[in-house]
Amino acid sequence: MNTNKNIEDLIFKSYLEEILQNKKYLKMNRYLQHGNTSCLLHSVAVAYYSYRVSKFLKLNIHERELIRGALLHDYFLYDWHQKYKPSRKEGFHGRIHPKIALFNARKAYNLNHIEEDIIIKHMFPLTFYPPKYKESVIVCIVDKFCSIYETFNKNAYLKITDRVVENKKERRMVAKKINLYS
Repeated sequence: MNTNKNIEDLIFKSYLEEILQNKKYLKMNRYLQHGNTSCLLHSVAVAYYSYRVSKFLKLNIHERELIRGALLHDYFLYDWHQKYKPSRKEGFHGRIHPKIALFNARKAYNLNHIEEDIIIKHMFPLTFYPPKYKESVIVCIVDKFCSIYETFNKNAYLKITDRVVENKKERRMVAKKINLYS
């Protein structure tokens, strides 16, 4: 087994656990994002694959900021399929949810400028301002790929915990915590 990948998965897991400590964050599992994928699982997937892509490309990135920003990029906490009825002034969900996610993330976590840029600019070019940092660009691109995958794959990411949690007992606990197998 690749030792570097194991270490990278442990690093990812530590930042994931840091964010999962907030019970309000876990509410993201109540809302569908794309297809049958919850907003929570979508955010975990975007964070994981953003991190893996940056490692594969051997980019010199701020790991913590990349992972945390990706985990929080869709922290808007509502069902955009059912209840969101924007006014003309507000704009539609795709354009305004980064602002709502940033507002919620600022209330719950101490963010730095890179994390904020990732959250607010992940919908570029739908939103008009391009990402400023390479971490933001990575999340923006990976988010698009994950969204397409989730839309066309009903069982997207059912086993993502296998990649970040080693032992079976802990894997079941994490899966239960975010309802991966329900």
